[in-house]
Amino acid sequence: MRDDQRQPVYDVILSGAGPVGLFLACELALAKCSVLVLEKAETPESPLKRMPFGLRGLNAPSIEALYRRGLLEEMEVPRRVKDPHAHPAQGARRQGGHFAGIPLLAGNIDAAQWPFRLPGATAVVMLAEMEELETVLARRAEALGVEVLRGLPITHLEQQEQLVTVCCEEQRFHGEWLVGCDGARSAVRKAGGFAFTGTEPEFTGYSVHVELADPEKLMPGRHITGRGMYLQSQPGYLILQDFDGGAFHHEGGEITLEHVQEVLRRISGIEVTVLALHLASTWTDRARQATTYRNGRVLLAGDAAHIHAPLGGQGLNLGLGDAMNLGWKLAATVHKSAPEGLLDSYQRERHPVGEKVLEWSRAQVAIMRPDPAASALYTIFRDLMATRDGATYVAGRLWGVTTHYDLGDDHPLVGHSVPNFAFVDGTTAGEAMRDGRGLLIDFDGRAALRALATEFGASLRYLAVPATEQLGLRAVLVRPDGVVAWATSVEPNEDPLKEAIARWLPRKDTV
Repeated sequence: MRDDQRQPVYDVILSGAGPVGLFLACELALAKCSVLVLEKAETPESPLKRMPFGLRGLNAPSIEALYRRGLLEEMEVPRRVKDPHAHPAQGARRQGGHFAGIPLLAGNIDAAQWPFRLPGATAVVMLAEMEELETVLARRAEALGVEVLRGLPITHLEQQEQLVTVCCEEQRFHGEWLVGCDGARSAVRKAGGFAFTGTEPEFTGYSVHVELADPEKLMPGRHITGRGMYLQSQPGYLILQDFDGGAFHHEGGEITLEHVQEVLRRISGIEVTVLALHLASTWTDRARQATTYRNGRVLLAGDAAHIHAPLGGQGLNLGLGDAMNLGWKLAATVHKSAPEGLLDSYQRERHPVGEKVLEWSRAQVAIMRPDPAASALYTIFRDLMATRDGATYVAGRLWGVTTHYDLGDDHPLVGHSVPNFAFVDGTTAGEAMRDGRGLLIDFDGRAALRALATEFGASLRYLAVPATEQLGLRAVLVRPDGVVAWATSVEPNEDPLKEAIARWLPRKDTV
């Protein structure tokens, strides 16, 4: 931090201490940035962050990101790992997610269509409790020196040429950069002048914990009816979708016991009786996205940048992906070591990924509508997902296995997540990325590549070691976020490698 006569100036101020804000804070602090996180809530505790409502499915990119930073081992992995295609002994009927409530079954998936996933890869799905994930990330952020202040909602912000001033009622904070990770109703997005466009909702969703007089009347699991959808994960823990155009949520009506009972009876068609209402919240399928993720020195990530229905648990994964992509790029910009255009690549890479997730969400809502046309589409999608190619396509999207960026290189691995190579010394590619630097893997240990890596200084780690399975590759350049920036299956040509390093990694003279 530097002094500006009155208050410290942070390298980066983050709004929002949820998983996205905390993970981004960790990435920035790992890269030696001073970080302040402002959170409007007085406490991180909330029953909606605990099981069962707080349970979220982390997909392959999110799990890989946590693994590459040494955070995965702090989660309750053994109890919550789900990797259907990696454990055939657990049965072809094992469910690995859903599309609009249609189960995705392990036996229908052809994992051979994903040639870059090695046997030692991390799981494609992991169930994580939001409260636990936030606790793990907050603990790491604190260890890295991140300052977190709670009970401070942002009320105003001012941009100057080299500074952003954030106002929290009577308190003011200064940072060179500000990132809004403050959710669907983002104060940073509104105050920062970001356009937020998209489609309006078709339903009001309810998450409720009730006591039922006759719980045996409601079957467990997800049920799509002619009037909406209800899901009972545990007795009395319900999720409802009422296709009212989102009216109840937006009108801010009181969620009473009587209202919940009426909606539940109407959707289920069952005369259940609600004795007590312990917890209730509403949400919708409104799908909107910021037209740009950056306005001057203010950026957006997570739900502040994009919102959609929480069908299939894509929102958290999308936000963690934003944080992993942005952290090292913004840190290099803070340190004035970033190659030209590096920070702009955040928008270029992550905005299309967000667009696809919004499309994914809208498509699910379209076939869940309580009308004959949607019912016909639902039947067709169900049949398609029972085929090998259909299930594999859905699994690739749902689990994030097929997520990649167009980096303008012809090699099929470039733009994809680096495979978790198992090296002959007992280490893995993921473990080699704990420090957040770029990585040059030279399977054959060439003196020329070692010398080249030395030229680029501390921003690049050189690793010369064979792997048990190299996928026919000779050398691979990996960005700090785990994305392959260059790869070759023939004798390496140093010129394209130099260009890739210069394009993506911080300059040596400013590290």
